[in-house]
Amino acid sequence: MTNIRSIIQDMRSRSSRVVQDRFPAGPPPSSSAAAAAAVGVEDGLDQSCWANMPQELLREVLVKIEASESAWPLRKNVVACAGVCRSWRHITKEIVKIPELSGILTFPISVKQPGPRDSLLQCFIKRYRSTQTYYLYLSSTNGPAIAEDGKFLLAAQKCRRPTCTDYIICLHADEMSKGSSSYIGKLRSNFLGTKFTIFDGQPPHAGAKITKSRSTRMVNSKQISPRVPAGNYSVAHISYELNVLGSRGPRRMQCTVDAIPSSAIEPGGVAPTQMDFSLGNVDFFPSMPFLRSKSHHMDTFSSGPLASQKDGVLVLKNKAPRWHEQLQCWCLNFHGRVTVASVKNFQLVASPENGPAGPEHEKIILQFGKVGRDLFTMDFRYPISAFQAFAICLSSFDTKIACE
Repeated sequence: MTNIRSIIQDMRSRSSRVVQDRFPAGPPPSSSAAAAAAVGVEDGLDQSCWANMPQELLREVLVKIEASESAWPLRKNVVACAGVCRSWRHITKEIVKIPELSGILTFPISVKQPGPRDSLLQCFIKRYRSTQTYYLYLSSTNGPAIAEDGKFLLAAQKCRRPTCTDYIICLHADEMSKGSSSYIGKLRSNFLGTKFTIFDGQPPHAGAKITKSRSTRMVNSKQISPRVPAGNYSVAHISYELNVLGSRGPRRMQCTVDAIPSSAIEPGGVAPTQMDFSLGNVDFFPSMPFLRSKSHHMDTFSSGPLASQKDGVLVLKNKAPRWHEQLQCWCLNFHGRVTVASVKNFQLVASPENGPAGPEHEKIILQFGKVGRDLFTMDFRYPISAFQAFAICLSSFDTKIACE
């Protein structure tokens, strides 16, 4: 194990400038600075003495590293291994399992992949009122305790427009615009803030159709950087209804996830899984060549196109609260993950649209709640991804006069 540690230290000394550790409460480091440093570092790693290790020995080493560094910030060592050279990259990609199977977010593409099947993946959101920004972090500890440090995952910027509101979602907090190479999607609301649409910056599954918009035409006409993902793909719709319980109860909401079949929640069900970023995002990670692929873009999905499913698409609805006699209020059991009463708090379960409810309809797929003035927990599971869960939670921040 000592030899493995020495390998890791050597790799980190070579690539520490471009492998990100843990982000503080403020904006993460500039991606442009990392990109500038990456070119020379990557060339140096290709000449590393570790690049020519025998394949059998290399695999054994990487398996031990992957198994021992199972949580952030130690997980950064696995990312460092994937950035050594081409052979290390290929083997690391084979060893590291997707979040559905491992329950761990390792590479940037993990935020676009469905969460674990057997448990909720615990995250939290920090809101910055002065800049109207929201940062999503992966919790550093599991359990009801809330730690305000964690692994930065995504950032969102609220942009008010005359007829709607957009939340631009990016992989870095210093480049939050649709023209940025870190852009991966957005959330758009109607004028009243009662209906929302989640857009993905790249196809959520093979055969997905692009949503025409002014920004899409700008991309196609090359008025902005050609590295920008080629348009918006509608993946989900969220609607809020009149709250019949008044201010005492949570909002009534429904989320129709067009990109996921309703059969995904059943035993053996499958949800589309993005395995790679589009070309627009590849250049954003020059220090992480494990994201590159020579295969056709549509080969970056582990499942086929979402054709017209007989059982329809996944529909999520908020779990009904129960009246607490002693507290004299409507309550939901968040198992200690939510500590402040708020109309924003919710739990989403699958809705049995075409038949009786089964055990799979009782499982909480996403829960969101307040724990501080500007701190919120976000826990999600299969079949939705961190990106989709984050977008759904962002819709709860909007003021909804018509629903309250």
